[in-house]
Amino acid sequence: METLVFLFSFSALGVLYAMNTTPEFQEPYVILETGVAVLVIVFLFYYLITRGNPPKDFLFFVFAEFCFTCVIDLTSALEYDGIISGFMDFYQKTGEPYLGTSYAIMMCYWDGIAHFILYLMMISRITDRWAAYRTLGLFWAGSLCANMSVFITGIVAGKYGSEVRPAFWLNFLFLLMPVLGAVTLFTRPKDRPLIGGYNAQHVQTMKLIWRPLDLILVVLLLAAMAFTVLRGLVALDSPLEACSVYLSQYEPYLKDPVGYPKVMMLHLFFYGLPLLGAFVYGLLKPGCTWMSDWTTFFAGAMIQCQWSHIGGSLHSRTTTPFRIPNDAFWTVLGANLLYAAVPVLVAMRVHSNPYFFLKIAPFPGQTGLPNSEEKDTKYKEK
Repeated sequence: METLVFLFSFSALGVLYAMNTTPEFQEPYVILETGVAVLVIVFLFYYLITRGNPPKDFLFFVFAEFCFTCVIDLTSALEYDGIISGFMDFYQKTGEPYLGTSYAIMMCYWDGIAHFILYLMMISRITDRWAAYRTLGLFWAGSLCANMSVFITGIVAGKYGSEVRPAFWLNFLFLLMPVLGAVTLFTRPKDRPLIGGYNAQHVQTMKLIWRPLDLILVVLLLAAMAFTVLRGLVALDSPLEACSVYLSQYEPYLKDPVGYPKVMMLHLFFYGLPLLGAFVYGLLKPGCTWMSDWTTFFAGAMIQCQWSHIGGSLHSRTTTPFRIPNDAFWTVLGANLLYAAVPVLVAMRVHSNPYFFLKIAPFPGQTGLPNSEEKDTKYKEK
C-alpha cells in the first residue's frame, strides 16, 4: 500500500502543472476551491481502494492525504530555489506569496522530505496490522503541530499579514489534523508496559550523581532553558543589555520582519520552556511514565523548529542585515544545533532504558504501602 501511496502522491505534479498553465485556475478563490476539491478527490480515491480491506486506523487516510500535499510543498521549495520551474508560478503570485520566505522554504523542505518519509513508514505499519507506530506518530504530531502553529501565526503577525489570500485558510486543516492525531495517540495504550519489577526498583534507588548520563542531560536541559529564556526575552523586545548584545552580535535573524523567527521564539518561551522544566523533573523523580510520550512529541517539535530556523537564517533569501554575523557564525550554529539535539537526546535516553520512568509493581506479599503504613494497617486489623 505504501508503494501505491508513494506513486499516487506524485500525481500532484500533474495538478500543479495544469493549474499553472490554465489562467482560469489562477484566481484566488478558484485556487481555494480547487484545493478543497483535490483534497476531497484524494480522500475518496483512498477510501474506495481500501473498501475491501479497510485500514484499522482512520489516521491512515490523514497520512495518505498528506503524502499528496508533501509533494506540493517540496515542489514549492524547489521552485523557489530555482531548481525546477513551471509548476508553482501562479501560486507564488495569487496563492500564498509568503511561501517564498526563507523560513517557509525550509519548512516546505522538511514537510516534503521528513514528513513524507514518516507518512510512508506509518502507513506501512498501519497496513501491516501488527506493527505499532505510536512513537513515530507522536514525533510526527509534535513536528507538524509546531510547523503549522508557527507558520499560521507568523503569516498574520509578520509583514505578510496584509497579503492573506483565500488559500491561507487551507492551512488550518494541516493544523487541526496533527492536533487530532496527537490527542488520539496520547490516549491510546503505550507500546511498552508502564510497570517495572526488580530492575526498575534497583535503578530508581540510584541518586542522580550515580547516573552520569542523566546528570549530563539535566545540565543540558538547564542550559536549554536559559537559552530559551534569553531568546524569548529578545523576541519580547526586552531592554536588558544581554538581549541587545545577543540580537545585534549573534542572531539578528530574530528580528526579521517576516515574523516567523519571533513567533517561534515565543512558542518555545511559553510552551517549550515549561516542558524542558518538566523533563528535568522527570529525570530527578522516578516513575514519571509520561516522559516517554512527551519527550517524543517535543523532540519532533524542536527538531522541526530548529531546522526551519537554522536553515532560514542561512538561506540566501534572508537579507544580509538579518544573517548570522561572520565572527559569530560557528558559535551561533553550534548553539542552535545543540539546542535542537537536547530534546532528541532526552527522548532517546527515555526509550532506550525506560526503567527509571516506570511504576514499581509490588512484589508478592507487598501491598505497595511503606513499611510503617503496613504495620499500622496490620495493627488496626488486630
